[in-house]
Amino acid sequence: MDKTQKEKSPTSAWYKGLSEKDKQEAKQLSQISMWMDSYDDIFSDFDPRPSSQRSISDDFLIESRRAAKDKVTGTFELKLLIPDNKRDKHEEKIIKKRLKRHFRKRAYLAKKEISKTRKEGIKFILFGVTLMFIASLLLFIEEEKNLLLSFMIVLVEPAGWFMFWEGLNSVIFKPRIHETDLEFAEKMAKCEIDFMSY
Repeated sequence: MDKTQKEKSPTSAWYKGLSEKDKQEAKQLSQISMWMDSYDDIFSDFDPRPSSQRSISDDFLIESRRAAKDKVTGTFELKLLIPDNKRDKHEEKIIKKRLKRHFRKRAYLAKKEISKTRKEGIKFILFGVTLMFIASLLLFIEEEKNLLLSFMIVLVEPAGWFMFWEGLNSVIFKPRIHETDLEFAEKMAKCEIDFMSY
């Protein structure tokens, strides 16, 4: 947790020193509220399985990502607002577990993808350096003009540079896409989920 998150977290000394009004405002800043017509809004319409196994709706994920992006606190609360006459406490417990499990899995898969991308990048870098070394060796041993050796140098040297830069891209820049997914999934896996009536 960085300094900004620590300063704004409801569990910090900063929070405890606030007035009641300021505490309420800080609490509101750490909440996401989403209106639902029913529990089905959380899940995919095409998945007939029970709530403990159903796929999470893309619309729900997109809206959650948009809302979570604005939250600077370390943890936040997700308030799911359901009509009072449609609430079921047992179903809500199952849904909470399902959501937590979904986001923990997404975080795990994002970490795995980051690791895989970086490992592939390192292989590319090593292969690129090897090709550049071969090109340098060919230049070093070439004493006279030789068509085959000249062609090999022309072929190997650019390939080495390409592999080297592609590897650096995979190590530094490509993982950032998955790091965004990881950050979102970890935020959602740690958030407190509550159902409320409206």
